[in-house]
Amino acid sequence: METEVKLTKLAECAGCGAKVGAGELAQLFEGFPQTRDPNLLVGFDHADDAAVYRLRDDLAIVQTLDFFPPIADDPFTFGQIAAANALSDIYAMGATPITALNIMAVPEDMPKDAVREILRGGALKVAEAGASVAGGHSIYDDEPKYGLSVTGVIDPAKLLRNDTARVGDVLLYTKPVGIGVLTTALKGELAGEDERALVEGVMVTLNRTAAEIARPYRVHACTDITGFAVLGHALELAQGSDAAIVLHADAFEFLPGVLDFAAMGILPAGVYRNRRFAEAEVDIDADVPLAVADVLFDPQTSGGLLFAVDAADADALERALAAATPAVPAVQRIGEVRPYEGAARVRVRHGR
Repeated sequence: METEVKLTKLAECAGCGAKVGAGELAQLFEGFPQTRDPNLLVGFDHADDAAVYRLRDDLAIVQTLDFFPPIADDPFTFGQIAAANALSDIYAMGATPITALNIMAVPEDMPKDAVREILRGGALKVAEAGASVAGGHSIYDDEPKYGLSVTGVIDPAKLLRNDTARVGDVLLYTKPVGIGVLTTALKGELAGEDERALVEGVMVTLNRTAAEIARPYRVHACTDITGFAVLGHALELAQGSDAAIVLHADAFEFLPGVLDFAAMGILPAGVYRNRRFAEAEVDIDADVPLAVADVLFDPQTSGGLLFAVDAADADALERALAAATPAVPAVQRIGEVRPYEGAARVRVRHGR
């Protein structure tokens, strides 16, 4: 269905670029009492992708919530992207989504057809994930926002976390980088329809296939790359695992035109928030181009999965993920986990 609404014109920030910075979140939660329930396996104190509560020895529920302003002009596409982004947290924990609740805010004068198309896009992605939309909540607001609260299930013994990487692990990533930069260029009418189709195709792609492929392999840790960017999420992985991470700048696959736009200064505001949060613990080699460094701080809406996999399994998992294209949009061996020796937690090298 066609609509005259240009959703990105109704929002100041787009997608995960609207996310509150990681440093600000840490301050907001500082000093809060923490539950001592032994069945709460993962709570807000872990900075992980979702909460995990054990119901019995072989079953836990995984809960997440994610919503944001429009990152696409087309309502149906926006609904798909927002849903895929919310579902991603479940996949990052190694779990299977089972139910979802809609979260929506819309202007009172927004055309009903456009509202319906957002919901239809979300419902399509939930169905593709094999889960069910079970209800939701909506309010009126001057700026549209949409997302999901998702519940998944997992055997606690198979749970993936973002704080359990091991020294020697290889890091594999499953989507091209630069989503925030390219969508910013689109919003400024600096990129064309080919770039729009490409970046939106990446964002609507579920991380389901990548997560399912990884299950037989010795993946020690996992997180999805979203609003805190490659470097922010890599830093959380390193800190939580009490390790260091080395990333290879030339190993990343960037979306077409992204480095040129970044060199022109076409950057979302989230780049600067992410840099302020992470830069004290990130050492970027002097010969890494500034545009590359900026894109590694770029917030990724509905980004891919970052796997820390046992080095002995890395080649096999990389081949399996590559064979699943286009369900896995890109496969990159971007770095490795090293011992932490008291310097920066994350180092970005220009070459291998």
